[in-house]
Amino acid sequence: MPFKFIVQDLVQSTVGATGAILIDWEGEAVEFYSPVASEFDIKILGAHQNIVFSRIREIRQRVSLQNVDNVVITTDQQHCILGAVGDDYTLVTVLERNALVGRALVNVQRTVRLLEKEIY
Repeated sequence: MPFKFIVQDLVQSTVGATGAILIDWEGEAVEFYSPVASEFDIKILGAHQNIVFSRIREIRQRVSLQNVDNVVITTDQQHCILGAVGDDYTLVTVLERNALVGRALVNVQRTVRLLEKEIY
């Protein structure tokens, strides 16, 4: 199953999702989809969120040897769900501020498993 279809399906099947991007270990976009954001905007958002997620994962591993699977960042305008796809990739999903994060997280986790099957 191609990455484009997987990422697009996540956005289209998640109420309130405005975009998603799969980022590699160097912060480069592997695949993305957004019906509302420009390619530039979604790539910049993905690269920056990947930096944040990488730092959180590094700190958590040093402190207690536990892996971080997901992080939810909430701002005054949106939610970002950052999901670990193996050790080398990050899936960033952007949601409207009024979206139900718990429901979206279930879809993100399902998508992470699909991506891991394709990558690894």
